Amino acid sequence: MSTNEKIIIYQVFTRLFGNSNTRCKYNGSLEENGCGKLADFTTKALTEIKNLGATHIWYTGVIEHATQTNYSRYGIRPDHPAVVKGKAGSPYAIKDYYDVDPDMANSIPDRMKEFENLVKRSQKAGLKVIIDFVPNHVAREYHSTCKPRGVEDLGATDNPQWAFSPLNNFYYIPEPFTPQFNTEGYTESPARATGNDCFTAHPSKDDWYETVKLNYGIFYQGGGEKQFDPIPNTWHKMLHILLFWASKGVDGFRCDMAEMVPVEFWQWAIPQVKEQYADMLFVAEVYNPARYRDYLAAGFDYLYDKVGMYDYLRGVTSKNWAAEGITMQWQSVDDIRDRMLYFLENHDEQRIASGFFCGRGMCAEPAMIVAATLGTNPVMVYAGQELGEKGMDAEGFSGMDGRTTIFDYWGVKSLQAWANHGKFDGANLDEEQKTLRTFYRQLLRVARSEKAITMGDMYDLTYAQTEGFNKHEQYTFIRKYKKQTILVILNFDDRQVDMQVRIPQEAFEHLQLESQSEAKAKDLLTGTEYTFPLTPHTPICITLPAWKGVMLKIKG
Repeated sequence: MSTNEKIIIYQVFTRLFGNSNTRCKYNGSLEENGCGKLADFTTKALTEIKNLGATHIWYTGVIEHATQTNYSRYGIRPDHPAVVKGKAGSPYAIKDYYDVDPDMANSIPDRMKEFENLVKRSQKAGLKVIIDFVPNHVAREYHSTCKPRGVEDLGATDNPQWAFSPLNNFYYIPEPFTPQFNTEGYTESPARATGNDCFTAHPSKDDWYETVKLNYGIFYQGGGEKQFDPIPNTWHKMLHILLFWASKGVDGFRCDMAEMVPVEFWQWAIPQVKEQYADMLFVAEVYNPARYRDYLAAGFDYLYDKVGMYDYLRGVTSKNWAAEGITMQWQSVDDIRDRMLYFLENHDEQRIASGFFCGRGMCAEPAMIVAATLGTNPVMVYAGQELGEKGMDAEGFSGMDGRTTIFDYWGVKSLQAWANHGKFDGANLDEEQKTLRTFYRQLLRVARSEKAITMGDMYDLTYAQTEGFNKHEQYTFIRKYKKQTILVILNFDDRQVDMQVRIPQEAFEHLQLESQSEAKAKDLLTGTEYTFPLTPHTPICITLPAWKGVMLKIKG
């Protein structure tokens, strides 16, 4: 794991990214609404993503998953629509761990080759490739048509008479699968446990009913007893899947709901992958802070910081919480802060510009500055975030919930405007979208290039502020590396404010700052020049517009 590179992940929902259909129909089929293709990530598109500031690209939804689209003419077994969410299906209901989703291929028989070419094309453009590894659950009708010779399907050798056995890949319930809704003829007997640890034959619509929980050797029905000796069958199968995709040239895995899989599996599997692929990146979706260090010790490089920093930055941006509380969020994980992944959007969360968050992408600019520059840790941007995508369409199964759908065939308006029919020049963006994208490009470039950000110390100044500084709406800190100093001042308020920022004596001593009666600085985001006293005795006076921040690189 590099300590001198600022990792910036650009997440794309692969089947939506390149879809140019602008007349999308509610709950429409593939034929009606279209679908983006792997080939839509052209060299031009990837170059522009790289120029935005990204170092990595996370292709979400690459592996074949259950769908209501019929591909039987290609030898792919159809899925029963009653256990598929949406026309397109959830990318987290994996149907074949060894196959590429056919929706995204121009030539379906050549879909794996198209993916391999995408990996090479991305890496040639300077972007490392991350894909999902979904270890906790599979589609209810899992069936691999592309598994390598000698590989047995998950569940193929299970004894369904056993509710639990470490030899089984699934958990069994001694009664038929009868959900609390109409299954339209779908049958499953005995029932298998549902993916969200639902050990009943009667899941509700709010459960992950389209998925089946994988068995890693924990007897949940028997009080959580662990049976890991000998190594459970599922462990071997999942390690083989990881190595299969690693052999395709990917650079990393974002591991879905990693904390629903025992930490012992990761302790066993990750070192074996890294023994063959030393630089392989593992990012864990973990939501329990009490388990963070367990999963890092197991071999993960980075963890989601959702319940801490994401939730709090959203709360500050939405006027629910005080900006000064940001300090508590980074302090709570200070010993592992360089291994926490910051973000403000992803496929699970509501769009910043949605009516459920704050309505305009620009309102989150100060929060994004925090996410990108507070530490040396990685930051992630979800495709469309930099354009103020609202996510307020009622696409179908997803409904209008402020998120960009992961279940439906659809076109994302802001991405279509930026793509401009494959030119990727942003010519069809409105002025606010152009301004916002410019902000993101400059911020991410600064985050990658300035050593004070990529390698430097951080000193939180907010505690030291008194009069002329509203700790509920403003936040400030310094980043320092050798003689490079960057002072960050943020205004979360919805109005312009005049501020006074104090740098205390202890900060001067700790960071070895030199006092200057007339320091000169340049805002790295706008190029604006500033002159102010840099001493422990005199406050820095500055005016900041609504929802803005400055990154003042001090000269000398």
